[in-house]
Amino acid sequence: MQAIVVSDPNAGPAGMKLEEQPEPHASENDVIVRVHASGFTPGELTWPGTWTDRAGRDRTPSIPGHEFAGVVTELGYGTTGLSIGQRVFGLADWTRNGTLAEFVAVEARNLAPLPADLDYVTAASLPISGLTAWQGLFQHGNIQPGESILVHGAAGGVGSVVVQLAREAGAYVIGTGRTSDRETSLGFGAHEFLDLSTEDLGSVGAVGLVFDVIGGEIGEQSLNLLRPGGTLVTIAGPPSKQPQDGRAIFFVVEADRTQLSEIATRALDGRLRTNVGNVQPLRAAVEAFNPTARITGKTIISII
Repeated sequence: MQAIVVSDPNAGPAGMKLEEQPEPHASENDVIVRVHASGFTPGELTWPGTWTDRAGRDRTPSIPGHEFAGVVTELGYGTTGLSIGQRVFGLADWTRNGTLAEFVAVEARNLAPLPADLDYVTAASLPISGLTAWQGLFQHGNIQPGESILVHGAAGGVGSVVVQLAREAGAYVIGTGRTSDRETSLGFGAHEFLDLSTEDLGSVGAVGLVFDVIGGEIGEQSLNLLRPGGTLVTIAGPPSKQPQDGRAIFFVVEADRTQLSEIATRALDGRLRTNVGNVQPLRAAVEAFNPTARITGKTIISII
């Protein structure tokens, strides 16, 4: 099969190559999926799981990419709840070969049925952004109606979904980003927008929840914006300190079939719009991940 392969942890996206690789076969509780569309997060090239297996052993060359949509072609022993020929989407394991390939082996529990009216490209853009937003807001952030939430990176893949889900939950949403992100953030439903390049973050005032995708100085400053008992959830790394009266939580997104179905339902009925900025075939994937200009939105590789 054709696949995007990486071998050098220090090369970044420039180290990607399109190569022939052996087709995977289903182990116990696995399924094989013929990938129709795949998403890719550039940051995953810094994750240990891209380069080592669960035991910490080198597994290069490896195939990156973790979110995808496609059709089940093979069932492993013990697999339940799925059938050959079924349309699915989901999140591949962090420490196994990924989804920038024509086929991928994935645990059945990491997949959800893909509704017939939801296209593969849209579906492939949902798992990481959708699950991250869902888990950050509802599992870790315990968002409440009427609460004010500050969403960093509100025009990005994760942030735009956070904005939409938070607004649907009845929160007052303040998005942040660059000057060029204002209209996109407001278009996804933010009530206000703060330009981090020209405006003072402290002008936001007290909020009940911060969703942080940036970390660093912005993340630390955001701790000071929490009202008593407020929460900061972050995917940027463990916080350096805890607020005096509140909590800061770092989490890593996990696959969840029920949550994926909830997200798909919202995408299908129009309550949730995805932020796809670029769609390219597999043969153009290397160029797509090494753009000469900034692309707003997520890059999706359409494999079929």
